[in-house]
Amino acid sequence: MDEVARILREDAANIDASVSPELERRVRASLENVSPMPQQRPRPRRPSLTLWWASSLTGIAVAAIVIVAIRPDSATVDTPPQVAAIEPLVVPDLKTETAMLTAPLERELENLEADLRKAEQAVRRDFGLEP
Repeated sequence: MDEVARILREDAANIDASVSPELERRVRASLENVSPMPQQRPRPRRPSLTLWWASSLTGIAVAAIVIVAIRPDSATVDTPPQVAAIEPLVVPDLKTETAMLTAPLERELENLEADLRKAEQAVRRDFGLEP
């Protein structure tokens, strides 16, 4: 590395460069007129409107998929007779529990699928879609 540094110094010493007084004045004037830029405070960040739209559209798409997946085929199920009066909305009493993974994951998956089947049957029974 010392050899490279020595060669560079020798080459720099062999360069014949002269700076005119006018160029030197211009460089000095440019350097003296430079001032540091004022520090800008970061603006508080707001949630993006596009993020709100994307999350809303995603929710609507998921709701549509769930409705289509749960909706029975009109050819296989007889439609129930039209009811003149609207029945009050029945909200089921849901029991929620934190999932505790005590068994192997395959067994947990089987349990989850069984719970989903039971929930689907309960929903179908509540809507009168099962005989």
